[in-house]
Amino acid sequence: MSGTYTTLVAQLADYRRRWPVEGGVVDQFLALLDDPANPFVRERWQGHLTSSAWLVSADGRRTLLTHHRKLGRWLQLGGHADGDTDMARVALKEAEEESGLAGLRVDGAAIFDLDRHWIPERKDVPGHWHYDVRYVVHAGDSEAYVVGEESLDLAWREIAPIADEPDESLSRMARKWLARSAL
Repeated sequence: MSGTYTTLVAQLADYRRRWPVEGGVVDQFLALLDDPANPFVRERWQGHLTSSAWLVSADGRRTLLTHHRKLGRWLQLGGHADGDTDMARVALKEAEEESGLAGLRVDGAAIFDLDRHWIPERKDVPGHWHYDVRYVVHAGDSEAYVVGEESLDLAWREIAPIADEPDESLSRMARKWLARSAL
C-alpha cells in the first residue's frame, strides 16, 4: 500500500474501531487501496474513491441535500477524488462547489460514514462502484445556497425524519448524526 494512502488507512482503522459492525465495508475499502491501480482517479472503472459531505446547519438539526441531476435522487453533496488523496479535503471542496456556501468547515478528520454503491452505466461511462468516504461538514452563518449544474435542486431537510426513510444510506447517516448529537 502506498505511503500516500497512510492517512486514509489510519482513518479506516479508526472507523472500524468506532463502528465494528461495519468491518466488512472497511475491508472492501482496504482491498481497493491494496489494488495496484490508482483508486483516486475516476478512470479506474472497476471502482474508485469518492467523498461526500454530511453538510449540517449551524444548529445541527438540518442537512443540505441535492436532487442529483444524473441519478435523479436526493443525496448528500459529494464527488470524485480526481487524484486527491485527502478525502476530507475532497468532501469540503465538493460541498463548497455544489452548494455555493462559504465558510464551511470539516468536523475533524474522522470518517463519518462509508458506503460502497453501484453507479449504473450512462452514455459512454460503464457501470462501476463508488467507494464513498463521508465526513461531517458544518455550515457557517449563511445557509443561502446556490443550485449548481450538478443538481436539479438543493434543500435543507430536517435530519430526524430522514432516519426513517427507505434510502438506507441516508437513513444510516441520519441515525449516526442523531446518536452523536444525543451524547
